[in-house]
Amino acid sequence: MARDVFVGFDPKTVPSPSFVIDEQAIESNLEILGELQQRSGAVILMALKAFALPAVFTRVAEVLSGVCASGPYEARLGKECLGGAVHTYSPAYSPEDLEEVLALSDHVVFNSPGQWLRYRRRCLHAAARRPPIAFGLRVNPEHSEAAVTLYDPCAPYSRLGTTEKALRSALADHPDLLAGITGLHLHTLCEQGSDALERTVAVLEQRFGEWLGSMQWLNLGGGHHITRPDYNRERLVQIVRRLRERYNVQVYLEPGEALVLNSGVLVATVLDVMGNDMPIAILDISAAAHMPDVLEMPYRPDIWLAGTPGAYAYTYRLGGLTCLAGDVIGDYSFERPLQAGDRLVFDDMAHYTFVKTTMFNGVPHPALALYDQNERRVRVLRRFGYHDFVSRLT
Repeated sequence: MARDVFVGFDPKTVPSPSFVIDEQAIESNLEILGELQQRSGAVILMALKAFALPAVFTRVAEVLSGVCASGPYEARLGKECLGGAVHTYSPAYSPEDLEEVLALSDHVVFNSPGQWLRYRRRCLHAAARRPPIAFGLRVNPEHSEAAVTLYDPCAPYSRLGTTEKALRSALADHPDLLAGITGLHLHTLCEQGSDALERTVAVLEQRFGEWLGSMQWLNLGGGHHITRPDYNRERLVQIVRRLRERYNVQVYLEPGEALVLNSGVLVATVLDVMGNDMPIAILDISAAAHMPDVLEMPYRPDIWLAGTPGAYAYTYRLGGLTCLAGDVIGDYSFERPLQAGDRLVFDDMAHYTFVKTTMFNGVPHPALALYDQNERRVRVLRRFGYHDFVSRLT
């Protein structure tokens, strides 16, 4: 981990499995984000799609200005549990979802001119009844920065955002298309630095600059690794300041991982050790159910006191608890042989983990806990049981 987190933490003091969040690590990240918000003039929102733990929302609300949501459930969570502004974007809204989103949100962003035209009258009527609601359009600058296609909003044939060509075509058919639209939204990054944002902004201005001048705000989305030690925050400050000065717009940022980077772990237990041409350890967690990015991205999480295959004397393949043949976390080496009952600690497990988990195959969901390193105290927030599993099915 990048900072001194989980000082004094004993993985045997929490249920297994469990996601554990270090409160002081989040505090450190918040200090960085708060300072950047002040220096740049940007408004920073927390991305609920990456992390949503109401137990820390009170402190987050003291620093950040609100949340960005992806639909009515997240919008309601942000409004009820965190307060502040709620900015909602979805690739498409059903009429029913939109009604709820309009009642909860301060900004509502549409993915396409078609959706905006379909709902514009309803939106403007809602804004007249409950001001202020701002409406925006997500644009696709067709500039890829993400290394993995699965997480690239600007990959070929992307459904996320409106291209320059599509916008011009829509304007040709509907010259008043942008009436009621006060801002543009984009998202191109995935765990990247301010250099990637700088390149994206250059393309944005080239493709959409002629419309920026008539906007009141610009949302630069998420994927900004602002709290990473090597992130160039001064460059981000300059990018935001220049956009604000040149176009007279309010700039929004929606970091998700940055809030909780290096602040969480997943504690697991070895249940069995077997062999099939190599040693295999079966854990009480699942890549498929608890760490889907391991299979989707693919992604190899670090484990405390473990290394790459062959780095230490004993190498194992770590497998999950489901019956999915591919439920494999990866190959790791250890200084001593693994035995049933050993605890393993997976690093940097706060973001895009428990917000994406399932109970596939009836595998128990990890508990949720907070760790206070000042007091060396663990607080278990929630344990999950059979009723949580069956309530989703009946």
